[in-house]
Amino acid sequence: MGDPKFSRRTYETPKHPWEAARMEEEGKLVEKYGLKNKRELWKAQSVLRGFRRQARDLQARLRAGETQARRETDQLLGRLTRLGVLAPGAPTLDDVLALTTENVLRRRLEWIVFTRGLAPTVTGGRQWIVHGHFSIGDHRVTRPGYLVLSSEEPGIHYTPTSPYADDDHSVRVALRERLTAHPSAPEAAAAPAPEGGA
Repeated sequence: MGDPKFSRRTYETPKHPWEAARMEEEGKLVEKYGLKNKRELWKAQSVLRGFRRQARDLQARLRAGETQARRETDQLLGRLTRLGVLAPGAPTLDDVLALTTENVLRRRLEWIVFTRGLAPTVTGGRQWIVHGHFSIGDHRVTRPGYLVLSSEEPGIHYTPTSPYADDDHSVRVALRERLTAHPSAPEAAAAPAPEGGA
């Protein structure tokens, strides 16, 4: 079980730490999604690895004709659909195996806040989340890596006590102007902007 004072590591590190191609790809993902370090990327990869491992196991059990495997398959697909990783409809286990790390990273709160135009940059969104400027429903969330459920996404808003909750705040005005200039691609309009925090 381990010492309760020391939590277990929730991710797996690369088996070969000094592969140039992998390191370059990891660097691009860390920069694109505003991650603090590669450890956050490895956590997302471990989450995805768990989903894929479960899908492969279920495929084998379904071929063997297990009835319990069908129920577990429905539960897995339902969970990933609620999380927004899989599109609603009739997903299959093959869809789970086709997922990439970016499918998981796109469900992080910092990325959703940025792509919805609530923050000037993805790193700015991360800073604002840590400083308590965003809530989901009635709860303030200060974890940029929180995986947002599809049902929670419409409830993301500025915390009422945040100065950014005021529509006339200078940063909010600049964000609206930027979205007007680039309505379909918030990340394309992510030029440096004021990122003041509380």
